[in-house]
Amino acid sequence: MNIIVKPYGSTLCCCRPDTTWERENRDFYSPECVNEVTWTPVVFARISKAGKCIGRKFAERYFDGFGCGMLMYCKVGEDLCSCVDRTSILPMPLYNPVVLENDEDFVVTKNGGPITTERHSSVISTERSEWRNLLCEALCSASLLTSLRIGDYVAVELAPQEILATREEGTVSVKGTFCENDIFDFKMIF
Repeated sequence: MNIIVKPYGSTLCCCRPDTTWERENRDFYSPECVNEVTWTPVVFARISKAGKCIGRKFAERYFDGFGCGMLMYCKVGEDLCSCVDRTSILPMPLYNPVVLENDEDFVVTKNGGPITTERHSSVISTERSEWRNLLCEALCSASLLTSLRIGDYVAVELAPQEILATREEGTVSVKGTFCENDIFDFKMIF
């Protein structure tokens, strides 16, 4: 199982290992070498049909559910690391793609207060039909270079990375809601 990511503002996709996937709300214990964690909101879809070189016209046939989540990047020295275990917060269960027709809010909070900056909120609150387009474009782009398999996930970053927590803050609570449902709720412990 791969997590294929289309970074914000990029035309290319990259992969995260499946060890980064967190779907059970377990707390995140930061490695000692990490002093800062950044985050970005994502919309993601589960691949339900294998494919390669998928055309845009057929892209929606290749996923059967979607969700909202977040990707975390750990700063080690001056470098950002995307392969730290349990940094791809892609919660289950998935929503039916029909929900993309509704304009539901996706909200992320830190210690009970919003961490969704103005830059994030303008992107997160875009119409869900735009999310559908972003997912389809990422799926097509990724399938040009790699074969997509059933069970893979395609995630699209919706905004640039922002600082989520630093070692100086200690323990931080992070919670996400979508369609008035809690979709993730965990603590980051430094």
